[in-house]
Amino acid sequence: MITSAEFKCSSEKLGQVPKDSLRDIAFIGRSNVGKSSLINMLTRHKGLAKVSATPGKTRLINHFLINKEWYLVDLPGYGYARTSKSVRGGFAKIITDYVFKCERMHFLFVLVDSRLEPQRIDLEFIEQLGVNGVPFGIIFTKCDKLSKTQVERSVAAYRKRLAEQWEEMPPMFTSSSEKGAGRDEILEFVDKILK
Repeated sequence: MITSAEFKCSSEKLGQVPKDSLRDIAFIGRSNVGKSSLINMLTRHKGLAKVSATPGKTRLINHFLINKEWYLVDLPGYGYARTSKSVRGGFAKIITDYVFKCERMHFLFVLVDSRLEPQRIDLEFIEQLGVNGVPFGIIFTKCDKLSKTQVERSVAAYRKRLAEQWEEMPPMFTSSSEKGAGRDEILEFVDKILK
């Protein structure tokens, strides 16, 4: 249950993230996957995370304080074609520093667009999480754009691809920011892992 959500800070590098003892639940995905919309839907706070029509807008690590108990973290999107190679560098340094070195990160949600085949860049990123032992789950976004069968097919395609490398599947959730679908399941899961 989210009763309060407030913007705390934006960080350009790891040294700037909050120094308190609260834990981070972070969200990441390719640019334009619907991250900000999902965050706003989860917090029921329309303008909390800035939704942009231009992919690749979030270049900073944004911390939102939830219920004064934990942080919801909005990470920059990765793999957007329009940013320069140096900014992109596969996964920008700011992302890799935070995801692989930040001790306060408790769990990472990787957002993938349910309408697309499993994308190489997502699979590569997920593989990196495995190699580095980062606890993560997958949230399929924009599920309202597909039929129930198509969503199931999309999730199955992912499971199949991941099964090639993974013995155990990460938790998976389907969502729609438009319809508010998946909100309860995701928040119940967050509640559980924070306990």
